[in-house]
Amino acid sequence: MNRPEPDGSADSPVSPAPPNSPTSPAPSNSPSPEPPGPTNTPTPPTPRVPLRLRLRRNRGRLLRRSLAALLVLVVALCTAAVVAYRMTDIPEPHPETVTQSTVFVDDKGSYLGRRGPVDRQEVALPQVPRYVQDAVIAAENRTFRTDDGVSPRAIARAVLASLTGGERQGGSTITQQYVKNALLSPEQSLSRKAREALIAIKLDRTRSKDAILEGYLNTVYFGRGSAGIEAASRNYFGVDTRRLTVSQGAALAAIVNIPSYYEKAGSDPEVTATLRARWVWVLDAMAASGSITAKQRADAAFPAFRFYPPGTTEGQRQYMIDVAAQEAADRLGITEDQLARGGYTVHTTFDLSLQDATTEAVKDLKGGKSGKGSKGVTLHAAVVAIAPGDGAVRLLYGGSDYARQPFNDAVGGAVEAGTALDPFHKVRLSGPLGALRKTAAPTPLKLASAYAAVAAGGVYAAPYTVTKITRDGRQVYTAHPDTRRALDEKEVFMVDQQMLTAYQQAAPSIRAVPSTSADGSVPRTFFTAGAGGGITRRTVWSTGLDPRLALTVALFADRPGKKKDTTVPAQLPNDPPPTDSAAETAAQIWQLAITGAKKG
Repeated sequence: MNRPEPDGSADSPVSPAPPNSPTSPAPSNSPSPEPPGPTNTPTPPTPRVPLRLRLRRNRGRLLRRSLAALLVLVVALCTAAVVAYRMTDIPEPHPETVTQSTVFVDDKGSYLGRRGPVDRQEVALPQVPRYVQDAVIAAENRTFRTDDGVSPRAIARAVLASLTGGERQGGSTITQQYVKNALLSPEQSLSRKAREALIAIKLDRTRSKDAILEGYLNTVYFGRGSAGIEAASRNYFGVDTRRLTVSQGAALAAIVNIPSYYEKAGSDPEVTATLRARWVWVLDAMAASGSITAKQRADAAFPAFRFYPPGTTEGQRQYMIDVAAQEAADRLGITEDQLARGGYTVHTTFDLSLQDATTEAVKDLKGGKSGKGSKGVTLHAAVVAIAPGDGAVRLLYGGSDYARQPFNDAVGGAVEAGTALDPFHKVRLSGPLGALRKTAAPTPLKLASAYAAVAAGGVYAAPYTVTKITRDGRQVYTAHPDTRRALDEKEVFMVDQQMLTAYQQAAPSIRAVPSTSADGSVPRTFFTAGAGGGITRRTVWSTGLDPRLALTVALFADRPGKKKDTTVPAQLPNDPPPTDSAAETAAQIWQLAITGAKKG
């Protein structure tokens, strides 16, 4: 039976061929083929996704991250601001911003001058007219009543200027200006600006707007050496703050912007014109805000300013202030330095208009030619006027130039009396007048007070220069005349007759000055005397008196002594005759005094 051949189907097992069998492939020395794997052909690069497309795909994620970072930054800044605010204290004002000067005024309240390291006097806000407050707000910070004490826009400008090195920026609020002027140093830096803003915010939240405005008005600089509005009112217009008009208030508000430039207003035409334009701008803003009425705006006229710098009569007033300051300090029981820094207002007895007129009259007197042998001779004049029976010193001319001669000839000058004391020789002198017999060279003030006692019917009144002293609106001293009888009626008559006899025996030029008049423009009694005679006259005294006033003019001269910085008495110049000069000057000043009193 035949066996079927395998057909190689899956069901037929196939035995492996033995080695070297005819059916197995013969071994070969050729290398075996590599197993299949990746080919060495390079992979093409992945296409680059455009930035815009990537941003679009990641926009949501980036936005979330940016918002988170911004939120963290805001929280950090707010936390830092809160911490800084809580850690910031409101400092005390600088000592120089609270130091006040003492002001001296005449018998009508006109400004004489001041004493103290700074020209500053505090004034309560109710004493500042509301339209003056509104003028400053209109000029400096129109949102003052409603803002939070800072101006973000101004702070941003200041920061930008600091970072870029640009020009210093202004535009701060009134609160910030007050902080900068009174509480911080003038340093210009970002840290100081940041502290200024923090203090301003804290100040605005802890103090009233009125308190801040009051502090600002009392410390801001107005030019002419004026720290604060009270000093500025006096230096620009010669009045107290409470007496400022709408026009004057607007002018002061306009000056705050550039005080060192505008301080010459009234004397420099260009400065005055520039200030006028700004003054109009301030008034228009006030009218637009309703701070002033349309009628007040229409009636406003550009104000007249006190001349600046001061004239020669300003320096001459220091003689009066010296005397009044010494008396005021004595009355208060303090030193003159304490007085100068105390912020007092000293009301004096002086008549400023008469004082200034006398200064001009004495200038004319000194214009005469000097006589022979008068080289190096200096002519001195002293003038004193006293209210008889009261003792108030109305006039005190102590020298021509305080800067060159601070010594007061009217109060401290020992002037040889000569025949000026002759009318008293036949009467008994006691009390305050008793010293006259013991001195050959009384001061002009003492001799004038003696003749004032004659004019008052024998009642001597101690001379005084201070009527009252106020501080912070309170009166702290009031003067009371110190009077006593020094001469009886008979003695007064005898002195009067001696003066009249001397007048009648005087030279015709002296008698040309009448001793009586119906209108009172000349004194009841007029007397001229002195030491020396003829061309060797050493001193001249000319006195006029009646119950209203006792006036004495003293002329004397000196020349350099042998020792350095010394002087010795000298002969008076003879051209014109000194007796004529003294009599004419006394008559001229008397007429000025009486005419001014009638107008007053």
